[in-house]
Amino acid sequence: MRLAIMQPYFFPYIGYFQLISAVDLFIVYDNIKYSKKGWINRNRILQNGKDKVFSLPLKGGSDYLNICERELAPNFDRDKLLNQIKNSYRCAPNFALTFPLVEQILRFEDPNLFLFLLNLIKKICDFLNIKTEIKKSSDISINHDLKKVDKVIGICAAVDAKSYINTIGGKELYSKDTFLKKSIELKFIQSKPFEYSQFGDAFIPWLSIIDVIMFNPIDTIKTKIITNFELI
Repeated sequence: MRLAIMQPYFFPYIGYFQLISAVDLFIVYDNIKYSKKGWINRNRILQNGKDKVFSLPLKGGSDYLNICERELAPNFDRDKLLNQIKNSYRCAPNFALTFPLVEQILRFEDPNLFLFLLNLIKKICDFLNIKTEIKKSSDISINHDLKKVDKVIGICAAVDAKSYINTIGGKELYSKDTFLKKSIELKFIQSKPFEYSQFGDAFIPWLSIIDVIMFNPIDTIKTKIITNFELI
């Protein structure tokens, strides 16, 4: 069985969904510490020909809280964020198809950050016909005090994964020999460039999946998700 494990991200880029599609089981970390520096509650969209960060506002909390312990801000203005996205993409070729999906996702009412993001990931997978099984990390029977590579290998063992696929950035963190000693094949996924027209302006790569769906036919996206990468 092929396994991948990742943090949840806010409308992640297409490579995130390529990773999900490439495995049999995708585990989303819920019981690890929330990081302000990553993409858990922010991403980038196209706005006036430039990349613009958009984000989920969070309720204040300790820096030591896990992702599943963080909540959306009580004053999160969903209409304001939807209007920002609408104004950016109202003239995109697939706006009429994409915006209802975005609106349905953003109007999800659970204030828990992890559950909000998990719903988002599953909704987009359904939209793109990605059938991979998705579980949260806290449901896996391991010692959850394990850290870094030991935790990954522990999860692999618990679900009987014979192959673990990580993003290309993990090449500096994980050794194939370390995994082979546990009879696990380690591979890294690397997305290939995918350039498309963005209102005729200079192309800005690796924006949120929102951008990809706004500008591309669904069949094209599905094909890119299952073919436009390599495993190293």
